[in-house]
Amino acid sequence: MVDRIKLLIVDDEIKFLDSIAKRLEMRGFEVTKASRGEEALEAARTGGFDLALVDLKMPGMDGTEVLRVLKSEHKYIEVIMLTGHGSINSAVECTKLGAFSYLSKPYELDGLLEVLRDAYETRLQKKFATNEARLAEIKRVSDEFDPERLLQDTRDQMRERPSFVLALFRELVKLDDDEK
Repeated sequence: MVDRIKLLIVDDEIKFLDSIAKRLEMRGFEVTKASRGEEALEAARTGGFDLALVDLKMPGMDGTEVLRVLKSEHKYIEVIMLTGHGSINSAVECTKLGAFSYLSKPYELDGLLEVLRDAYETRLQKKFATNEARLAEIKRVSDEFDPERLLQDTRDQMRERPSFVLALFRELVKLDDDEK
């Protein structure tokens, strides 16, 4: 089974939210909808999303604040801002906060799909680069470890260097962990 791209869509216009969600689900995305910023952040804390499509202007918590929190709490999520009330200032602000892209409503579906694909590729590249750096660090640390000695007497080695073995296991767990 192929994993689908997990997408969080945040927009206070319910008809628009339902419409765009349906169109993207038909194209293979796994979509979660939120009509308020607070609802989106709650979903993101448990959802493990790859991407978020966030409306800029919403009552309560606006899209800029949602973007700020998503980028601070979720290391690899890519956020695309979508708005019918855009300005150069808001585009610059969102870019500074880490938005992958800033699109205007009405949008062209093909253009949106292209941006979503590019954002997902960027996400994978960032995550792969981080994991590659971790693997290099684990290898560096493990090169200090004497595997023959470990095979000869595992208990002695672990008694002599328990903090090293524990650190090695912690790094392996981090690498295997599904990061935000």
